[in-house]
Amino acid sequence: MISTQDYTKMMQDMMGQFPMDMGHMQDSFKSYAAFGEKMSKVALEAAEKSTEISSKWAMDTIGKVGSIATVKDDPSDYTKAMTDFASAQAEMTAESMAAYAEVAKKVQMETVELMLAAGKDMSEDMTSAAKKAGSDMTSAAKKTAGAASK
Repeated sequence: MISTQDYTKMMQDMMGQFPMDMGHMQDSFKSYAAFGEKMSKVALEAAEKSTEISSKWAMDTIGKVGSIATVKDDPSDYTKAMTDFASAQAEMTAESMAAYAEVAKKVQMETVELMLAAGKDMSEDMTSAAKKAGSDMTSAAKKTAGAASK
């Protein structure tokens, strides 16, 4: 009777000869998760601040529209009310745009800082992992060579 070779056992034995440190994989996952958390925090803070700016701008605009909607005695008062509204709206627009620009600038600076820190951390992790892998592979090769010569 013909028996088939157990490839599962052979693969397990072969992979056992190449040691892997899953701790590095877990550390990498934790690093990426922490980076994602920090980036999310930056994005959420920016969204919150932008929403506050938009809300304030809308509330101020609504408040100024009230002065236009009131009945005036003199027709020239309507022109003055519209002129005042347009002037106030231009000022509010400039202030809001400047506030949005500050939010964008802050997000950009924080993102660059996070990216630089992440790059440094990943470089250190990769160097450490490569050194350990090289050491592990060398010792595994020596063991295999020693077992083959016996």
